[in-house]
Amino acid sequence: MVARIQLSPHLHTPMYFFLSHLSFVYFCYSSVIVPKMLANIFTKDKATSFPACMVQFYLFCTCVVTEVFLLAVMAYDRVVAICNPLLYMVIMSQKLCAELVSGCYLLASVSALVHLCLNLEIPFYRSNVINHFFCDSDVTVNELLLFIVVNFNVVITITIILTSYLFILITILKMRSAEGRHKAFSTCASHLTAIIVFHVTILFFYCQPSSGTSLDIDKVTTVFYTVVIPVLNPLIYSLWNKDVNEAPQKSSQL
Repeated sequence: MVARIQLSPHLHTPMYFFLSHLSFVYFCYSSVIVPKMLANIFTKDKATSFPACMVQFYLFCTCVVTEVFLLAVMAYDRVVAICNPLLYMVIMSQKLCAELVSGCYLLASVSALVHLCLNLEIPFYRSNVINHFFCDSDVTVNELLLFIVVNFNVVITITIILTSYLFILITILKMRSAEGRHKAFSTCASHLTAIIVFHVTILFFYCQPSSGTSLDIDKVTTVFYTVVIPVLNPLIYSLWNKDVNEAPQKSSQL
């Protein structure tokens, strides 16, 4: 997806700029989680060094928070495109797009650093066995902070998304052309699907106080958003997007 967007000049728009970064985050998800998970499944030696564990934990947290904010930024991009189509390229300038994406990465890095610092405070006399397929923490203080930070991030981003789609819905309902309404809905379909799949999983897994949930259920849920979603969402965007599917043909014609 990233290569197709970069190699297709007609995809060099704000929407696909954000999509390329979202796809990059999904690639990072897979690179951070899947190799070690497969190694743990197929080899007897399941040990992970402490530095490697902390690096994996930090990168994983960064990917999750970056995705949360990127989905919100993409919702803002869609509301500008549909509600102000004539000013779209003016409002969503290259500078603003770069600043929005940089802000997503920066906020994610800071949030992940907070969790990492708390993990480094875990006393070494605790058990060094983790009942998971990647490095995560179940310390009470960390769980409380995770609950607060994740809920804050999710509430902020969901508010942005819901507000954006409210404006989009109002604009679409005012359209007289059925073809125009269908086109507007189609440009949001893949993004809306990605939001629903991701946020439902996050709300189920993180946005509730710890209540003794089965670790097996936690691991299954985590597999879903660290392995399944990064594979599923690029397919959703490519299968439902006419511009992306036509990119190779248009590139060959240039």
